[in-house]
Amino acid sequence: MNFTSYLIRTDEQMFTANDPEAVRRMYSNDESLRIRQDTHDKYGVPAIDFAGWSLDNLKWNGYESILDVGCGPGRWYHAIQKKFPQASYYGIDLFPGMIARHPAPSRLALADAQRIPFPDETFDVVMANHMLFHVPDIDRALREFRRVLKPDGSVMATTNSIHNMPELQQIIRRAITLLAPPGTTSIRVPGQAADLFSLESGTRMLSRHFYAVVRYDLPRTLVFQSVDPVLAYLDSTRSVREAELPDGVNWDDVMVIVREQITRLVEHFGELVINSLTGLLVATDRGDFIHDYLDAEAAVRERTKPAKPRRKR
Repeated sequence: MNFTSYLIRTDEQMFTANDPEAVRRMYSNDESLRIRQDTHDKYGVPAIDFAGWSLDNLKWNGYESILDVGCGPGRWYHAIQKKFPQASYYGIDLFPGMIARHPAPSRLALADAQRIPFPDETFDVVMANHMLFHVPDIDRALREFRRVLKPDGSVMATTNSIHNMPELQQIIRRAITLLAPPGTTSIRVPGQAADLFSLESGTRMLSRHFYAVVRYDLPRTLVFQSVDPVLAYLDSTRSVREAELPDGVNWDDVMVIVREQITRLVEHFGELVINSLTGLLVATDRGDFIHDYLDAEAAVRERTKPAKPRRKR
């Protein structure tokens, strides 16, 4: 495949978020993403290589052509190279700063997930890892995924559950409640980005475009012995969450109270434990797990098929 013939630069007005400017600030470089990834890697219990775990849930022959949508600095490239060095990897991302340090620059394009610059039926696997919740029109992106996917190919999309990190959300809620102006009747906590394409809603969205979808959950905990890494994690999401704070509530003030709460919890319990629920969605028409499903379905039909009536002599 001649990759360079499909290399394009998308219009600068095409961004991937309900608040495009906020997401562009977050992904002007890869620092915020690295903070979040490093937090899960360093404080997650049990310690798991999330990319490796995700790849292990697909069936591979090792020679697949792969499109990494929202590839960022190349975390998944490294995982694929380690497991499948003969695979053909290509990546696209909307933001130049995110791919500045990607280790395979000759295989990258600046492109929008809603307008993928490749011909029909090009890839065996389309990956969209923790990024579809930033796409303005997710269904449009999924149609593009299906278009560039081979008939027996698979989409793999990692994301979070809507029940991810409930303890952290509760801590933020308490802080906002204390800071809300008198007479405030409704306290709205800034949502988590993944809520727009979660393990729950993503399953439904993918099922509108593909014959079969399977969900793999990875429940873990994040265990912190100090407050600073928690605040660093929260601050990495500031650009997309700050605008959702109630009128009269300031992000820096919220973080002051969050710091006080977490400090007291750590002093009392010796640690702060936050429950994490992330996972993987795999969608396909004729690939991956669907073969086992269709074989099992055929076997059930064969077992339950009515016996032919005997002929009378």
